[in-house]
Amino acid sequence: MSDLVTGEAVVLGLRTAKLPSRALARLLDAAVQFFGFVIAIVVLAVAAPDLEEAAVQAVSLSVFVLFTVVVPVVVETLSHGRSLGKAAFGLRVVREDGGPVRFRHALVRGLVGVVEFGLMAAPATITSLVSTQGRRLGDIFAGTLVVRERLPKVAREQGALPPVSPELMNALGGDLVSLDLSAVPDGLWLAIRQFLGRLAQLDPAVAAGMAQRLAGDLAGHTGRAVPYGLQPVAYLGAVLAERQRREWARAVASGAVPGFPPPYAASPVPYGPVPVPYGAPPARVLGYPQPSAPVPAPPQVPLPPQAPPVPEQPPTQAGPSAGGFAPPA
Repeated sequence: MSDLVTGEAVVLGLRTAKLPSRALARLLDAAVQFFGFVIAIVVLAVAAPDLEEAAVQAVSLSVFVLFTVVVPVVVETLSHGRSLGKAAFGLRVVREDGGPVRFRHALVRGLVGVVEFGLMAAPATITSLVSTQGRRLGDIFAGTLVVRERLPKVAREQGALPPVSPELMNALGGDLVSLDLSAVPDGLWLAIRQFLGRLAQLDPAVAAGMAQRLAGDLAGHTGRAVPYGLQPVAYLGAVLAERQRREWARAVASGAVPGFPPPYAASPVPYGPVPVPYGAPPARVLGYPQPSAPVPAPPQVPLPPQAPPVPEQPPTQAGPSAGGFAPPA
């Protein structure tokens, strides 16, 4: 384990790589460099068989420097400290402050490595065994060290966020929404993000102490301590998620997030109806009902002429029939 100090004065207990894993990574890199050197020499011999002996030696020396110094330095610079062997074994070269290496770090490590491994790797082996961080001479001169990025499953489970009961998270939700985060400095937020991002790489004891200190600093700026029964690591993750939620909500409200237009309530609503010119279609105003358009009356269809009504005849009284017969009374 190595105590790295970041720019925010946060001590990170990263797990450094020891001699066995570094030796295996170096052997893999050396094998790849050797095969590349042999292939280059064979291609050169086939392409230019008539070269003089002095030219052959000069070209061979140039190819050797290319594969032992130039290629490793370029690969380590572009990959930010990961060569083929280190990537295979989950290792990475970082600065003493935990940041990625640059060209000057890779160049110093490469030049000193030529001397170290040219002496049968004896200086590198002795220095790595003596150093508590497993550093060789190239790391000491360049100000770097090799850390473990890929950890075993047990170590990853130990460094994961502890589970929190749903009841506790439900009770914590109201406190997070009402929490005042305006007094928390940006340096503390950056330290919390770096701590949570490298939690799986930290020693459990170191991670617990760091979480306790960061939670104490956060409570000093917010005025609220960690709730009882909640581990500081989980509390830091919850508060950081709440801050990111607020930043996202502000970005959406300002229209800075593509695909999420600002809410319509942000636009001013007039206090009265907007006058509409005569003949123009009615306009929609937020906060007022949509006026309905007048419905046109159906066209009148002419009815056919009707016959005048027939007047009713008054009833007539019954008299004697024409044959002289009268019904009996």
